[in-house]
Amino acid sequence: MIAHALKLTVRKSRELFLTRLSYRTQRYLFIYITLGIPLLYFLSTRLLPILYAFNVSVREWDLLSPSKPYVGLANFKALFTDEIFLKSIANTFKFVVIGVPGQLIVGLFVALLLHNIKRLRGLFRTVYFIPYVTSIVAVSWVFRWILMRNGWLNEMLLNLGLEPQLFLQSPRQALILITLTMIWQSTGFQMLIFMTGLEAIPRMYYEAAAIDGASAWRKFLHITLPLLNPVIVFSAVIGVISYLQSFGQVLSMTNGGPLNATTTMVLHIYNLAFQQFKMGSAAAATVILFVVILVLTLLQLKVLNKKVEY
Repeated sequence: MIAHALKLTVRKSRELFLTRLSYRTQRYLFIYITLGIPLLYFLSTRLLPILYAFNVSVREWDLLSPSKPYVGLANFKALFTDEIFLKSIANTFKFVVIGVPGQLIVGLFVALLLHNIKRLRGLFRTVYFIPYVTSIVAVSWVFRWILMRNGWLNEMLLNLGLEPQLFLQSPRQALILITLTMIWQSTGFQMLIFMTGLEAIPRMYYEAAAIDGASAWRKFLHITLPLLNPVIVFSAVIGVISYLQSFGQVLSMTNGGPLNATTTMVLHIYNLAFQQFKMGSAAAATVILFVVILVLTLLQLKVLNKKVEY
């Protein structure tokens, strides 16, 4: 009886509390609770590991030892005397410099072609988008097989009477070929983003330009590109972050070789942590990569973002 009476009391108190709350208050309460749950998940899975990495980066982190002594910036100093790490930074920026403009240009070109056709547009969209949703490892191994010394491409060169190439075994060619593979795989995503931007541009601007006698090139230069600025900024930011974190293609195609010509920062972090078990150095490299991504992202948003009105 007492338990039943307590349940009735709690239920009545709850009903009274909800009745006193206005509809607006209940709505905002629901919104904040709904937003708070994914925010809590984000903080626990993103922010806390980042803070933990900062902690590990300033310690001598031995997995087999319970003591983790504080060493300050020693791990960072050791990294900047590591030739492989310095080379991985240079390689990573080469990926960014070649890959980001390349995928933007190719994606925009394909989007413009598809935007101007009426038939089979859905089929072409699907065909170009399939590589993007295909496993990175699968795509990388297919291209690795094509570019082998006795692979399909060298056989084609021999049949044409040309000299076979080293491709992925050449320090000069490997990085460029991996970048081209990444551009090819990301074309579908870029195409889809640019097509969305193109379809959002009002047709009346092109009609007004046609009345004024503007050529197709001037329409592209003075209407299409300026109004695609938000899409270009988004694609550039996502592309830079993606190429700074290059890992899967490099690991699958060359594993950083030959002669560390394709070793990236993320691959070097992986090697430090899980092959050399230098967790402190790996965490320090992770912090450096985090700062580089943050600075470049803010810089792009500042420089590339331009407001256009007609």
